Amino acid sequence: MSLLILFVSTALVFLALDSIMLTQFMVPFFIGNIGDIMVDELKPGAVIVFFIFYTAALLWLISWPALASGGYGRLMLNGAVFDAAAYGTYEFTNYATLKGWTWQMVVFD
Repeated sequence: MSLLILFVSTALVFLALDSIMLTQFMVPFFIGNIGDIMVDELKPGAVIVFFIFYTAALLWLISWPALASGGYGRLMLNGAVFDAAAYGTYEFTNYATLKGWTWQMVVFD
């Protein structure tokens, strides 16, 4: 599988799933908890940079090495660990530093 195809397919799946999660669950939940500090409109540049960087990191650290070795179980495990570390960093940093960031937000997100 070419690296470009892997990047594009990963980005599309990640974007689709993240969009559903954000619009259907997280934004309504966040509005109820921290609505007063949320922006009215997303900053598209920041969103694009995040998705490109996160997708590239997933490929470099998880997908490409696992697919090259044929280790699909390892791919799933490494992906879960990477995601837990990335989102855990976000959640626990916010919980430690932001007023209004609740334990329920950490668990739900």
